[in-house]
Amino acid sequence: MKVQSLFLVCLVFSNLLRGQAPPIQISIVAGEGISQIINQKGRVDPVVQVQEATGKPIEGAQVVFALPTSGPGGVFANGSKSMTVATDAQGRATGQGLVLNRLKGSFDILVTASYQGRTASVSISQKSVARVHSAGAFGVSTKTWVIAGFCLLAIAGGIIAAKELRSGPNPNVLTATPGVPTVGGPQ
Repeated sequence: MKVQSLFLVCLVFSNLLRGQAPPIQISIVAGEGISQIINQKGRVDPVVQVQEATGKPIEGAQVVFALPTSGPGGVFANGSKSMTVATDAQGRATGQGLVLNRLKGSFDILVTASYQGRTASVSISQKSVARVHSAGAFGVSTKTWVIAGFCLLAIAGGIIAAKELRSGPNPNVLTATPGVPTVGGPQ
């Protein structure tokens, strides 16, 4: 830790002697390596943090989020393939409202930050995938199996009802006929 601190101080000091400002850094906060489902709401927007070489957040840096011009990707909330955002007090910027196109596959969001003549870049890798359906037996969804089961029950019930109506009088029906009651001992 002390060696890193000493190195950073030397780097800053040598840059000041040469008249150069210390470099800036970009850290990815959210969105790296995730799979986004096409046509699903609740997407994860890319978020980065811009900071000095010492780790201090930079407020007011201009951050450009750029999506690929072709292939998998999409547009941001502004309807464009790029969006420029200023960092907040924590040095964070968000590429809001990412809307994916219908192409499946991997893509990179190029992020470039600039502040007082200094720049830095990083790529955020993402993947757009189709909606995953849960499948039951034989790759058929559980919902489809339930509907098919109800249909089979309805067909079986219809066949049984039709058979009973065609057979005429039912021999298993008891009938009672009035007669003269008798009272007496066992016969």
